[in-house]
Amino acid sequence: RGLTDISLLERFIHLRYVDLSKNKLKDLAPLSSLTQLLWLKVDRNLLTSASMQELPYLQVISFDRNHIVDFEGIAHPLLANLSLKENKIETVLGLSHDHLFSLQVLELRGNKINTTAGLGVSKLKKLYLAKNTICSLEGLEEFEQLEILHLRDNKMEALDGFSASMKCLQYLNLRSNGIKSFQEVGKLQVLPMLQALVLMDNPCAQEPDYRLQVLSRLPRLQRLDKETVEEEEREEAEKVRQTRKEKEKEK
Repeated sequence: RGLTDISLLERFIHLRYVDLSKNKLKDLAPLSSLTQLLWLKVDRNLLTSASMQELPYLQVISFDRNHIVDFEGIAHPLLANLSLKENKIETVLGLSHDHLFSLQVLELRGNKINTTAGLGVSKLKKLYLAKNTICSLEGLEEFEQLEILHLRDNKMEALDGFSASMKCLQYLNLRSNGIKSFQEVGKLQVLPMLQALVLMDNPCAQEPDYRLQVLSRLPRLQRLDKETVEEEEREEAEKVRQTRKEKEKEK
């Protein structure tokens, strides 16, 4: 609607669901009086900051496609789902478990983030970081409850940074990165619950026997590149693994 001023909303203190998408808002200060707010959507505005007064019951916020540059001022104790897709965020510093101890889903697709270092929200279950410029993974050992991690379309060539403490991670998407060697893929052995892996559109996926090479290193996988692992393929991969071990012994 092209709104630039939402001060009228200040008097509607019992509002619980507010959608202000596709306007021209630069300031959300009038929402501070909506202390009963549960759900807020402000996609496609002109916001440069996500800063708001703490709202005690707010559980879902979507700030997609604004011009937000950092996480300053996001501190809502019951916030469970936060989306900042396609903004201008360069660093994950500023998100704090002390203020966001209920956060379970964080969507940061399509920003300018180059490392995971400093992402201090340890109770996350789903983390979406596709279409950034990430080249290194740091601080992931804190994510003991993380189940889903999306890192598609980034700049990673190495897979250091994964930790055995990530004991709930089941789905990992690494599509369209720069992973060349199966040695890097082998580093994912530390993830005890990994069941589904997406590696297509990496250089290593062009190698002969790509699936067998991956499965020989990650025998617990149930799905690779969205295709279920069949029992015959698993047996073939085990033979590849044994052959490789014998060659290593000879060396």
